Amino acid sequence: MSTTRLDRRFAKLKAEGRPAFVTFTTAGDPDFDGSLEILKGLPAAGADVIELGMPFTDPMADGPVIQASSQRALKAGATTKRTLELVRQFRAGDDETPIVLMGYYNPIYHMGVEKFLAAARAAGVDGLIVVDLPPEEDDELCVPALNAGLNFIRLATPTTDDKRLPAVLANTSGFVYYVSITGITGAAAPESAKVAGAVQRIKRHTSLPVAVGFGIRTPEQAAAIARAADGAVIGSAIVGAIAAELDADRKLKAGAAGRVLAFVRELAQGVHNARQAAAE
Repeated sequence: MSTTRLDRRFAKLKAEGRPAFVTFTTAGDPDFDGSLEILKGLPAAGADVIELGMPFTDPMADGPVIQASSQRALKAGATTKRTLELVRQFRAGDDETPIVLMGYYNPIYHMGVEKFLAAARAAGVDGLIVVDLPPEEDDELCVPALNAGLNFIRLATPTTDDKRLPAVLANTSGFVYYVSITGITGAAAPESAKVAGAVQRIKRHTSLPVAVGFGIRTPEQAAAIARAADGAVIGSAIVGAIAAELDADRKLKAGAAGRVLAFVRELAQGVHNARQAAAE
């Protein structure tokens, strides 16, 4: 693969000596226009990498907050094609911030792998996280994605031992996503000491950056994780902030995007100031 936006972004952050702030929102939540407004504002609010969830009816790895966001998006007409249209419209004003689609294989399979990868690449997608395809199924999507020029980011978990790690990392690119807890998204807060040890263990097997997610809700938690890793991934807290801004008709209240992005900015400051604070 040639150098990707993810490669360039993590290299830039490493040179600057700071961790990445990786945000997650669900495409089309609560509707296309509201989702796009927030998406467009994320880089200015401090997002270094954007994960965009592909709405799905059975998101088995996600907790209630993200599950609800998928349902809202689907009710508002979200589809795989409209998710890619969100990326395309975002790219019209931002050609630098990496976007990673995160989700499940079913919608991709339904669209057709070759068609999906071509459309994703054309829209400006940089990478994929597909949580229900193990390394044993790499020929199904991972290898074709790499051949199409897209990074394929793999999840490692607290139960991924040293024997399993080489298989998990074999075709991984862009970065490694370490799931800091066992269970679903947003279920519990990670323990920074355990995370630090796990990150170091993974780094003995790969030179890729390691970003940590699941359970990070506050700037303080984000800072603690960012001191131990190459990046902190925050999803449920941001999706929850969006849900808190919905009116009785499940539409964003006036000024909601600005308030959500202000919260994102607080999280970003926690991540970006983590190592500076630790050094003082």
